[in-house]
Amino acid sequence: MSFFSKLRERLNRSSSRLGEGLEAIVEEGGAVSAGDAPEPGPEVPQPAPQERPLRPDPMPAPTPAEVPGQAPPEWVPTPAETPQPEAAKPGMFGRLFGRAPGAAAEPVMRRVLDDEMLESLEELLIQSDMGVDTALRVTANLAQGRMGRRMSVEEIKAALASEIAAILDPVARPLPIYPKTPQVVLVVGVNGSGKTTTIGKLASQFRAAGKSVVIAAGDTFRAAAVDQLKVWGERAGVPVLTAPEGSDPASLAFDAMTKAQAEGADLLMIDTAGRLQNRADLMEELAKIVRVIRKKDPDAPHNTLLVLDATTGQNALSQVETFRKLADVSGLVMTKLDGTARGGVLVALADKFGLPIHAIGVGEQIDDLAPFDPEDFARALVGAKAA
Repeated sequence: MSFFSKLRERLNRSSSRLGEGLEAIVEEGGAVSAGDAPEPGPEVPQPAPQERPLRPDPMPAPTPAEVPGQAPPEWVPTPAETPQPEAAKPGMFGRLFGRAPGAAAEPVMRRVLDDEMLESLEELLIQSDMGVDTALRVTANLAQGRMGRRMSVEEIKAALASEIAAILDPVARPLPIYPKTPQVVLVVGVNGSGKTTTIGKLASQFRAAGKSVVIAAGDTFRAAAVDQLKVWGERAGVPVLTAPEGSDPASLAFDAMTKAQAEGADLLMIDTAGRLQNRADLMEELAKIVRVIRKKDPDAPHNTLLVLDATTGQNALSQVETFRKLADVSGLVMTKLDGTARGGVLVALADKFGLPIHAIGVGEQIDDLAPFDPEDFARALVGAKAA
């Protein structure tokens, strides 16, 4: 299964909410488009029964209406009654879409895109945690060149996906890899955001790509986080450096930097605490880690990743603001998109902060974390068909 298929399948809460909402909006003030439904033709008078020609077979075969369990179709003249012209060959688009020449399209519900409909779309996007400002921006862009046009649900989905992808495209960037080694990646985020799991998955993927990786379990106040990193390290064949519970994280980071340099490792990934109850203590802890590793490399850390939990919705915005003050955040990773109906918050983050989004996660397996693709995400979010 491709990651897009997995993403769309697991984003079903967001896409279902948006899809159902769009259908309701179109149905509320829409109508079947005249161009999509076949127009009723003039009534053709049928000959009297006694004037119909007799069939050559005195015992005709039973009609479909007489066959048990089979519904009667519309009456169609038999070959004996009507000469059969040579069947027309379907054109290119007919072959592509499996439609015979002259066949009418199925009726499609459409609604005129007007101010009332735009307001309904804005409310729907806000409910998906896209935020007021971003929802207004998306609908305003959607309206350009489309006002007064009769649009179906699928057309609105495609248009929304296009506008959302336009906001996301500038921030969709993979985690940069630098030639200088070891490249230090400092990972921050609140406890429970999926920070530890993300480190394990990234380490495993880098290891599979031929990179040598060292992990430092810097959240020394949570034994569970250390144990979880050990498990991921064993899976990926990556060493995990630990320290006794309650130890100084900066000291552990220094030892990990020394080991990474001695072994010629390509990457050093440092986990950190995520306690926001006392921001002053956390800020000092992060600042101390940075001071210590810069004794080994003045340019470290080369990346500071903020891991966000999609299920927190609009709280993710305040977390970005907080951690940008605590650390020099260089990029984002969004996790747990499979467990929320609030996937629109990722669009709000891109629109408000413009920070690179490196990867998104939709599950617990190693391949459930993948580089961020804005078009795939936008289509999956609104429930649009694959391109």
